[in-house]
Amino acid sequence: MKIFYGVQGTGNGHITRARVMAKALYAAGIEVTFQFTGRPADKYFDMEIFKDYQTKAGLTFSIDKGKINLCKTVFAANPIRFIKEVNSLDLSNYDLVITDFEPITAWAAKKQKKPTLGIGHQYAFQYDIPRQGKDFAAEQVMKYFAPADKSIGLHWHHFGQPIFPPVIETNASTQKIDNKILVYLPFEDSQDVIDLLAPFVDFTFHVYSPEPVPSKFDHIICYPLSREGFQQNLSDCEGIISNSGFELASESVQLGKKILAKPIHGQMEQHANAAALEQLGYGQVMQDLDANIIERWLQDASAVRVIYPDTAKVIVDWIQNGMPDMTSEFIAGVWNTVKVEQI
Repeated sequence: MKIFYGVQGTGNGHITRARVMAKALYAAGIEVTFQFTGRPADKYFDMEIFKDYQTKAGLTFSIDKGKINLCKTVFAANPIRFIKEVNSLDLSNYDLVITDFEPITAWAAKKQKKPTLGIGHQYAFQYDIPRQGKDFAAEQVMKYFAPADKSIGLHWHHFGQPIFPPVIETNASTQKIDNKILVYLPFEDSQDVIDLLAPFVDFTFHVYSPEPVPSKFDHIICYPLSREGFQQNLSDCEGIISNSGFELASESVQLGKKILAKPIHGQMEQHANAAALEQLGYGQVMQDLDANIIERWLQDASAVRVIYPDTAKVIVDWIQNGMPDMTSEFIAGVWNTVKVEQI
């Protein structure tokens, strides 16, 4: 079986999920070609698992100081280039196309009438899941950005809907170094983040950003983006301060880390994720960079650990069985293996 797999590369969450799916697909003996879009080719890192992957420009959102910049987003969009990229993608040699909310792959497959499977958190928004307000434009983007014949939506809880648990690594460690905090706010100004954290000298902050700035504080350590280094700091930290992206929160919950999430303004998905974290009791939220909220969160030691199944293997087995319609019993069986622990 040959699969063409498109991944939205604007943030690192989609890529993290694709790493897990890649391992499961390779283990099943499936031949996969990966394509990533949404950022310049030289900005991808630690991509060895994807072998001879492809990159294209695709479509993305411009974010400035934690907010979507609509003017920059519209200006950066190049519809002529996008159409050319869709038309130039030849999928004739593939049995199945998978899109992780990646539009070039999805629309090329639609044009060439190739069977398409959407896998990702965005596909859960077809159902009644927690949201924060109504945003008609954002709902339309969710629906038409990367369409698929069949889709598997992912979330931290089923909310009574036919969706799946997150696709994450399942060999999670629960070690913890007290007062060690991991910080990942890539769409905020790095100096603003450092200045915000400076007063909290009883904690050590490990800050990752695309363009790190030097820190003059001993308790604030800044790093460039690195998959290996980030995962090490995530594995033994006490808690994480981050935007409310789905994949990182999923990893943090499975590791039993306390979470403080700041949604990106103007990004409906991030606000919905923040609402779900609060509703489920899996994390706390700040709408803006707020020292008072951070101080209260730092003193709160409570956390939740959610042990999820090997969702990637479940999906790959289902693909190999011909992707039959999923029964409610099948989906319930997947969720029945989930365990929630108070730490």
